[in-house]
Amino acid sequence: MTTTRRAEVRRETGETRVRIGLDLDGVGAARVATGIGFLDHMLELLARHSLIDLEVEAEGDLHVDRHHTTEDVGIVLGQAVASALGDRRGIVRYGSIDLPMDETLTRVSVDVSGRPMLVWRVDFPGASVGDMECELFREWFQAFTQNAGITLHVETFYGDNGHHIAESCYKGLARALRQALALDPREADRIPSTKGSLTA
Repeated sequence: MTTTRRAEVRRETGETRVRIGLDLDGVGAARVATGIGFLDHMLELLARHSLIDLEVEAEGDLHVDRHHTTEDVGIVLGQAVASALGDRRGIVRYGSIDLPMDETLTRVSVDVSGRPMLVWRVDFPGASVGDMECELFREWFQAFTQNAGITLHVETFYGDNGHHIAESCYKGLARALRQALALDPREADRIPSTKGSLTA
């Protein structure tokens, strides 16, 4: 069974420059700088609660808007997770949690399946949270899901505060990933699928 699950991925376009390094078997340390304060906060939460060590450096055309930077950070983080996982041998594969955040309750469920699919049932009471438009949260989760090669369901049952809703989604993702990406000693060196493959 592999003992090193690390990756570094870079992406450079006419709109953004993104570098992400991670260690799936870390302690939740984070060093994040995207130029978008609220996104930095969410990625720090993601690292802390997933126990993934995470370094994110992003520069984007924020003078235009925050869309390109948000989406490309999701793309590169997904690619880094997929790269660190390799053929996904020995992982638990599934994870799910009902995550409370004060008045908000969100369920996040993940299958590290190799089949990218996002089901997003989250509504926000306002147009933005901090310096981030609420429509960008779905864009980030979609980009991450597609590039990580996972099936992800995110549903907020209720909540009144936009900050709490967003935070419950990211913390829920972190905790679900923490379960799903863990190495299962009973699986040993096997891929947890009757097909023998969890890659697209």
